[in-house]
Amino acid sequence: MLIEILCTGDEILTGKTINTNYSHMARRFGEVGLTMHWSTAVGDDRSSLTRAFQQAAERADVVIVNGGLGPTVDDLSQEVAAEVAGVQLILDEDWLSRMLDFYERRGRTMPPNNKKQAMLPEGAEFIDNPIGTACGFAINMGKTRFFFTPGVPREMRRMIDEQIIPRLLEMSGLKVVNRLKRFHSFGVGESRADEMLNGVEALSKDGSLKLGFQAHYPQLETKLAAHATTDAELDKKLAPAIKMIRETLGTFIVAEDDQTLEKVVLDSLASKKATLATAEMFTSGAIAARLNPQPGTTDPIIYNIVARNLNHLCDVVSMPPEIQRDTLNLDTAKAISSRLKEQSGATFSLAVLIELDDGSDKIELGGSINIGISGPEETVGRHARMLGGHDWIRLGAIELALDTLRRYLNNLQIDELIDFEKR
Repeated sequence: MLIEILCTGDEILTGKTINTNYSHMARRFGEVGLTMHWSTAVGDDRSSLTRAFQQAAERADVVIVNGGLGPTVDDLSQEVAAEVAGVQLILDEDWLSRMLDFYERRGRTMPPNNKKQAMLPEGAEFIDNPIGTACGFAINMGKTRFFFTPGVPREMRRMIDEQIIPRLLEMSGLKVVNRLKRFHSFGVGESRADEMLNGVEALSKDGSLKLGFQAHYPQLETKLAAHATTDAELDKKLAPAIKMIRETLGTFIVAEDDQTLEKVVLDSLASKKATLATAEMFTSGAIAARLNPQPGTTDPIIYNIVARNLNHLCDVVSMPPEIQRDTLNLDTAKAISSRLKEQSGATFSLAVLIELDDGSDKIELGGSINIGISGPEETVGRHARMLGGHDWIRLGAIELALDTLRRYLNNLQIDELIDFEKR
């Protein structure tokens, strides 16, 4: 089955907006065994859109159209689809009613131009959108089946997973069970992870295991996609691959699937019925912000300090005068962490101190990161030096601090060399 994804919008065509919708759709289709053949981007122009639909109908079996279902004059997908298919636009009364209810439940009146979103090509198959006002639809243009999806990412993603993929699998004749396992790691770059995990795909002789990586610094997401004819067969295929990934990446794995690093830290604190105090330099409170409590849970952070310089931080925690305030090193971070724990009464304390090299912000700019953690029985420290400019160092420091805390709370080695530090 030949599949094309056609994304609409001037902002996509001109590069003003990165086309993340395409990458998500293509990735999800590949994960379930569907192969992409063409990708097209077209602006909000009636003649260009008409031509794009006609060309796609000549070469593809299925076309996924993304965008152009909104209420404004430049949203043309329904109109052009009807023209190319040779039918009229008709009002979908059921969807209009749902739209009116959508606005009423929010205490708002639906603008008149939103009625346009309930106009669908005659004979089109309705495709539900449970979280937005732009419904999807499917219609044939010649022998090609066109599926129309909203441009809003979260609406598109839900429609793709719940509505489009099941239809495509049925059309393709693929009778498979699919699953995606994700591993989130910190400290291992994409190239090294790829080298370390060489051989994972070979664990399945039929080629049904696919390994992929998505780097979003400072973390790396390792994706393991698999398909089989039954759940039992899928479990059997996945088990050795999952085992190999866990053993190979080891303590660099910070979370799996929908978990996050901060959720793992929060769960560790909750299991110990512990509280946490934090002190941050150069992170603008980002660490404490990452550790916001989950719904229904208690906030473990009882004290948070955000400082611009070392003197300010020392004043806030009432450091004794014998502590050198002009030297930012590991001993200073540990001393501040220890003092912070005493002052706050928290079970654990975390101090993150960053000192940037002098000079303009460029990739060669480095910074020293000093982390102190105090617990009921000891105070430990972690030092790292990174290069890459202000933002790179700040993001790396935030992740390193959270990961060091995760390791400490779970009795893991806290000073394990990572790819992003320079020793």
